[in-house]
Parts: sequence; structure tokens; C-alpha cells
Amino acid sequence: MIFLTLNLAYGSFQTAMVKYESKRLEYIASIQGICLLLSVVFLIIYLPFRNLWNKLFQLPTQFVLLMVFEVLFTTSTQLWMGKQRFEYKYKSVVAVTFLTSLFSPVVAYICVKYSEEKGYARILGYSTVLIIVGAVIFIVNFVKGKKVYVKEFWKYAFGFNVPLLAYYLSQVIFNQSDRIMISHITGSSDAAMYGVAYNFAMILSFIITAINGAYVPWMYRKLKDNKGKENETVSISLSVMIGLMIMCIIWYAPEIIYFMAGEGYNEAVYVVAPVALSLYLLFYSQLFINVQFFYEEKKLLVFASIGAALLNIGLNYLLLPIWGFVVAGYTTLASYIVFAFTNCISMRYGLKKRNMQDNIYNYKMLMLLFIAFMACGFLGVFLYSKLIIRIVVTVVVLVLIVIFRNKFLNVLKQIKGK
Repeated sequence: MIFLTLNLAYGSFQTAMVKYESKRLEYIASIQGICLLLSVVFLIIYLPFRNLWNKLFQLPTQFVLLMVFEVLFTTSTQLWMGKQRFEYKYKSVVAVTFLTSLFSPVVAYICVKYSEEKGYARILGYSTVLIIVGAVIFIVNFVKGKKVYVKEFWKYAFGFNVPLLAYYLSQVIFNQSDRIMISHITGSSDAAMYGVAYNFAMILSFIITAINGAYVPWMYRKLKDNKGKENETVSISLSVMIGLMIMCIIWYAPEIIYFMAGEGYNEAVYVVAPVALSLYLLFYSQLFINVQFFYEEKKLLVFASIGAALLNIGLNYLLLPIWGFVVAGYTTLASYIVFAFTNCISMRYGLKKRNMQDNIYNYKMLMLLFIAFMACGFLGVFLYSKLIIRIVVTVVVLVLIVIFRNKFLNVLKQIKGK
């Protein structure tokens, strides 16, 4: 995904939707041209030496080709959805997402039922639906945009995203290094235990991504109009909303993991709190990265991400043999603290360099919120053996949310431009 598309559906895309507001269709078609070219280049390199590559990838040719087509066409879907979100046309996005989510498992089930190669059939079933939907959108994007190559767009996209490749790759390392190192240092059973807790703790990541997808267009318009100050209240309200959702994950981790994985994974619950709080810091980091992307200040972001990834690997190497797999959750939390802090510093440095007012975020309140939610999170861990107390506290919090619901609803309306 990173090399075949340069992650052009992210990074530069949202800033391009502001920069080329009157040429969005042409920009999307032109970006598809880049992805198509990169895919063709990969196939030229791959196909003549496919036996060598297949041994390296440990995959047969048909599945490498399937990946190439899925990456290309799902990127077209993401580009189209990104534009729809920027224009607040969510009905079409929901419709496509719903149809894909409905037909993918149905087709996969049919393929699995009538095939002897169950694993391959499952992959083929899901990929076929994504490829068909993406291919239709791919054609629509080209028909509407009518531009496969625009020098200005290609120069901007390459100039923006190529320097970010190290950042995107470091994030992959960040997400995978814990489980790989646990497997090699303390054993595959511990890696499985950690994997269950990690996946559960990160379950809200898709919601945070969706919130950020709706929030960024609004925020970029404010930055474009020099009204960044209005973002202070909105960012705090979103931080509270996401913090409360993360508290639900932490406070009821024992019951949900027991339901998801069974009694054998009880020890995994102690990984949930630090990893879930890392997700909260990832949201903070995204707040700062959004501003860096808007002003095209990316250099320090790359160093911050690589540094945080290396810190995570180093801490795991030192502490896993001593404390076991649970410590990997805390090394992840420590690394995300560094990642969020360095991105905050990088963003503020970029603003200062441009002689701009640093009034986009209320840093003191963001820090206080993190400290408060971290304390509440570990209080939940302390109360894991006392379900009744956790339920009573939850009811009290829900009552307070209902009382102050209008404040949150007003923020959501503000983001939607109403």
C-alpha cells in the first residue's frame, strides 16, 4: 500500500482538497494516474522474476496480483470517499460502505463453502467485492476528472508524500514490533495473549479515524480563514468524547476479553489500559500532525515517528526479558507520549517559523485531560475485581453525559457547518 500508492489517499490529500478546491475532480483523477503508474512499474519488476519474489513473499502469483489490484482500486475508493467527506456528502459514503460490508462476507462465505482451499477462498471472496466496487469508482473518478496527468498535481503529490514514506513505514514498525519481539523473546503464546489485548484496546481506532475525517475539513477551513482560535473548544470537546469512549474500553476489559477470547486470556487485560491510553495519545498526535500537514511542515514529523519507533523497540529489547509481555503495553505508552510531545513541539516550531499565532490548541487543558483520563484508566484497572463499583461509577458518568449532552451535540453541529 505504501509503495504502490505512496499513501496518497492520506497525507497530502486533505491539504490538496483545500489547495485545489475548485479542481478536486481533476486532482483525484491525476492521483489515480500516479497509483496506476506505480502499479505498472511494480508488475514490470515483479512478473519476469515472479518465482524469486514469490519465495520472498511466500505467496503464489495469483495472490500477489490480487493484492496489486486491491491496493489500486481501494485507493480509488478512499480518494472518492475523502472528497465526499470534505463536501459533507456522507449518505453516498455510508451507502458504499454498507454495500461493501454486506456483500464481502456473503461472497467470501460462498467461496469458502464451495472451495477446498478455505483460506485462499476467504481472501478471494473479500478482495473480489473490494476490487469490483473500487474498479467502478476508479472509472467514475477518471471520467469526471478527465486528467490522468497534471504536472502541478503530480509535483505536489510526490513532493508532499515521498518525504513521508519513512513516517508511514515507521508506523508499520510501531504497530508490529511489539508482537514480533514478544514472539521471539518470551514466546508465541505470550504474543497471542498480547495480540488479543492490543486488538481489543485499539478497537476504537476506526471511530477516531472517522471523527478525524469529519473534523479535518472543518479545521482546515478555519485555518485557511485565519480562524484557528475557534478550534480550541472543538478539539477539547472531541478529546473529552474520545477519552470517555476509551475509559469504557479500559473499565470493562475483563468482561469483554472473557467474552471475546475466554478464560485463558485473563492475564491479557493488564495490557489494555496502557495500549488504550496510547490510542488517546495517537489522537493527540493526529491533532498536531493535521496542522503540520496543512502548513506542509513535515520534516520534523518524520524524525519524531522514527525516534518513537526506535524507542519502542529499544525499551522492548531491554524490558521484555525481565517483566514479560505485559510491559510491552507500557513501552508502547511511553513511546506514544514521546511521539505526541515531539509532534506538539514540531507543530509549534512550524507556527513560530511562519510568525503565526499559536492559538489553535489549549495545551494546558489537553495535558490535564490526559492526566485525568490516565488516572481514571488505572483506577479502572485497580477496580477490575469490583464489578459493582465500576457499574455504579459508569451510571453516574452516563447521567452527567446526558445532562451536558447539548455541549457535545453543538460541537458536532459546528463541525458539520450547521
